[in-house]
Amino acid sequence: MKRFKKFYIETTSICNLSCTFCPPTQRAKGFLQVEDFKKTLDQIKPHTDYIYFHVKGEPLLHPKIEELLDISHEKGFKVNITTNGTLIKKAKPKIINKPALRQMNFSLHSFDGHPGSTDKEGYLAEILSFVKEAVASSDIIISFRLWNLDMDNETNLQKMRNRELLAMIEKAFDLDYRIDEQFIPGTGVKIAERIYLNQDPEFDWPDLNAPEDDGKGFCYALRNQAGVLIDGTVIPCCLDGEGVINLGNIHEDHFSDIVESERATKLYDGFSRREAVEELCRKCGYRKRFG
Repeated sequence: MKRFKKFYIETTSICNLSCTFCPPTQRAKGFLQVEDFKKTLDQIKPHTDYIYFHVKGEPLLHPKIEELLDISHEKGFKVNITTNGTLIKKAKPKIINKPALRQMNFSLHSFDGHPGSTDKEGYLAEILSFVKEAVASSDIIISFRLWNLDMDNETNLQKMRNRELLAMIEKAFDLDYRIDEQFIPGTGVKIAERIYLNQDPEFDWPDLNAPEDDGKGFCYALRNQAGVLIDGTVIPCCLDGEGVINLGNIHEDHFSDIVESERATKLYDGFSRREAVEELCRKCGYRKRFG
């Protein structure tokens, strides 16, 4: 039976931002129903211990996120939430100190990625307030993300914008060094106990309209990760935000059968040969990171 280190459950396809780096979904907008969430957890229980509230959408928008976290704990799952952080003040009473909550990933690049963003200092101050309280009162792990670097342009505008955020973080944690001077591509910088900052180049979401290459490369899709969209569609990885590689639907077939289906097996075996058999995978540059 396949076991996954990461299992992505899309709790909503709705987002409160319109970031330039994240194409809006063409799928129906909505929230995952509590009963469907329970059904998903029951089906994936033999396959993973760690779930991620993430694919498209902003998970902190979910009106019953507190209930989703409680159910996750009852069923023995640890939860990782990826958020743009803009709603953290409102969501704080619902999520802080929840025993299921293992990690919060704050996509700080969302601030500059959203054309209408204002008050960067206030935005980060609310996130830092949550982080300091949560870390002091629980075992939560925090990851600040700046996934917007242009590695070909050492003086680009985004680096200067990032410096503003980094300077605020350095001040908040009384750091005696510049975070960007500690940065090594592919690794995180430890800011404090259980608090990290990760920087990475911006990546392009795979798109069927993008040019296709030779299809060579490797991916961990269906090897250490899989996911389910709000309508029950099973996807092989978190980058298939439109459900192009529709492996099946948990409302029609059991997840355990879906991940052993012919299409899923061909995808898995293909990457074992360093070959992308799905068209979307051949138009995804992310696999090139793994050789």
